[in-house]
Amino acid sequence: MKPNTEDRRFATDARIRAALLAGGALVTHADLRRDPPPQGRARGVRQLRGLALAALGVAAAVVVVCLLALLPGGPLEPAPVPPARTPGVDRAPTAPSSPSGPPRVIHTP
Repeated sequence: MKPNTEDRRFATDARIRAALLAGGALVTHADLRRDPPPQGRARGVRQLRGLALAALGVAAAVVVVCLLALLPGGPLEPAPVPPARTPGVDRAPTAPSSPSGPPRVIHTP
């Protein structure tokens, strides 16, 4: 025999309603009051330390980029290119030497 679905829903709703009422009874007016505003310094030492480290990192990166760009022989300076020469032939090409003597010319009819 199956239990009635309406009875199970009613029982579940009743349990949830009872749990919410019990939880609501624990809340007082003191729990709903706002917290007092913070007193003392607005920024902590940790925040200042984080800002100082970030500024130091940025400054170090700028110094490295400036050194790479300004130092001679850096990666941004191109290698010197030798001066251009007038076109011409310095040496005559040499034929490969063969061990059997001068090359033969073969005539075909």
